[in-house]
Amino acid sequence: MPYFSEEIVEEVRQRNDIVDVVSQYVHLTKKGSTYFGLCPFHNEKTGSFSVSPHKQMYYCFGCGAGGNVFTFLMQYENFTFGEAMEVLADRAGVTLPKYEMTAQQKKEADKKQRLLEINKEAAKYFYTLLRSDRGKLAYSYFSKRQLSDETMRKFGLGYSDQYSDDLYRYLRKKGYDDEILKESGLVSIDERRGGYDKFWNRAMFPIMDVHNKVIGFGGRVMGDGEPKYLNSPETPIFDKSRNLYGLNFARSTKKQQLLLCEGYMDVIALHQAGFDNAVASLGTALTSGHANLLKRYTKEVYLTYDSDGAGTKAALRAIPILKEVGLTTKVINMKPYKDPDEFIKALGPEAYQKRIDEAENSFLFEIRMMEKNFDLTDPEGKAKFYNEVAKKLCSFTEKIERDIYVEAVAKKYQIAVADLQKLVGRYGMQMASGDTERTRLKSGINENNTQRNGLKKNEGMKQSQKLLLTWLIEYTGLYQKIKKYIAPEDFTEELYHKVAEILFHQFEESGNANPAQIINCFEEEEEQKEVAGLFNARIHEVETKEEMEKALKETILRIKENSMKYRSEHLAPTDMEGLMKLVSDKKSLEELEKMHISIG
Repeated sequence: MPYFSEEIVEEVRQRNDIVDVVSQYVHLTKKGSTYFGLCPFHNEKTGSFSVSPHKQMYYCFGCGAGGNVFTFLMQYENFTFGEAMEVLADRAGVTLPKYEMTAQQKKEADKKQRLLEINKEAAKYFYTLLRSDRGKLAYSYFSKRQLSDETMRKFGLGYSDQYSDDLYRYLRKKGYDDEILKESGLVSIDERRGGYDKFWNRAMFPIMDVHNKVIGFGGRVMGDGEPKYLNSPETPIFDKSRNLYGLNFARSTKKQQLLLCEGYMDVIALHQAGFDNAVASLGTALTSGHANLLKRYTKEVYLTYDSDGAGTKAALRAIPILKEVGLTTKVINMKPYKDPDEFIKALGPEAYQKRIDEAENSFLFEIRMMEKNFDLTDPEGKAKFYNEVAKKLCSFTEKIERDIYVEAVAKKYQIAVADLQKLVGRYGMQMASGDTERTRLKSGINENNTQRNGLKKNEGMKQSQKLLLTWLIEYTGLYQKIKKYIAPEDFTEELYHKVAEILFHQFEESGNANPAQIINCFEEEEEQKEVAGLFNARIHEVETKEEMEKALKETILRIKENSMKYRSEHLAPTDMEGLMKLVSDKKSLEELEKMHISIG
């Protein structure tokens, strides 16, 4: 990754107003001095996602996602920091300095470039073979699948020769050595057999990234060989869990949803029929990486998996993964046909569009699949089914959404809404107490009141330290009033201590806080998220200025007392300097108790 100085990073950040950038992805509404919208990082119906122009930060009070303009693009677009830097610099018209790669970085970059070249050469070779006498069998296969020459060209379809070292010999003639060919995943090197092809006698499907670069291949065997379908192994340029087949085309669709298929032929058939929004995972089950990639291009995903048992299981696995990242998900019913390819061949594009229009809500699909496990003609079976449905309805954390689904399920399965509500409420209470119990057991806490109170006190102290950091950036004049009494060492939580050190240094240097810059001092995403949370603490019970000032003073006193207690417990008997500091702090504490601290 290129190195950027703190100065250039800060220049790029300052020249990209976070409200302007986030508004390109999220509809924001101004409330007071802050903007709010629906969080793009989790599924919600009420806007708990806040963007502060003053702090140049975003924070979701629902899921805790937070950060500055860099972390937003890194989370939303799945960018590296370097990629986010380049995009934002370009947006603001900032010229980034040229940087010299280390020898290792240059070696890795050169290798990736060579691998892309090899894949491009292989794709061209396969493409040419398909249209030669040697490719007649594969060409006939594609033609029988009713693919036009234009479609074959668009997707770069090809053929790998029946001789198992054909591509290897071709690429060797192009000047590529065994070491790089082995890394490409296209060739295996064996001491006994020498070099031989991964793909031979197969109809070939080049796999492209969103920038139309060939990063891998899929191949369907011609004849009875095994395996029937074969994909490239993972390489430095090919990560199956972070790429989707057909996304290089689908990313430009004008349709509001993306169609998620199981196979390459389904994607190609759908595109040929006019559905340019179809994609498929690359021979693997759907992952969270796929879901985040989909979210970069759409808010809605329609599952159009095979209608058999395996397809249904795959859909049931995919639904929670898609929901987790906040994607609205529906399921297309293709019965009596197996897959989109078969369906379109039999009934045509208009009938398929009708199935899209009639796609089933994913939650109701899950309930309908669950129904098959119970005998609803038997009272006991029906009671068990209702109980399982009630448990599943508890997954909706927002009351309005939960009530809507309760009503829909009650109507479909002929149970009184009030009865289902009671059942859901009962399981909700059980789950809540269960979570408490699990937390208690996991933490090793028994029924001893002292231990429970110690945990509560520790959490209360963390909240106090968090609140003070929030107040310091909300009321920048506060620092000068309390710096005599509070220092970074008084923040006993390790992360809070680091943040306080940087924040206090900013106040001393410029007289102002720059919370968005502080986030850049932390590399781990979880740390960045927690730091953003430190600057967005809420104190619900305080309303008036007088109450705020009283709460502020109490918070400072608690933090100072805790700090003194901590240092006293860890003080070495011979540490006279530390002892004198405690004596001095005790006097400061007495002075602090008598004074009034204004936030005005």
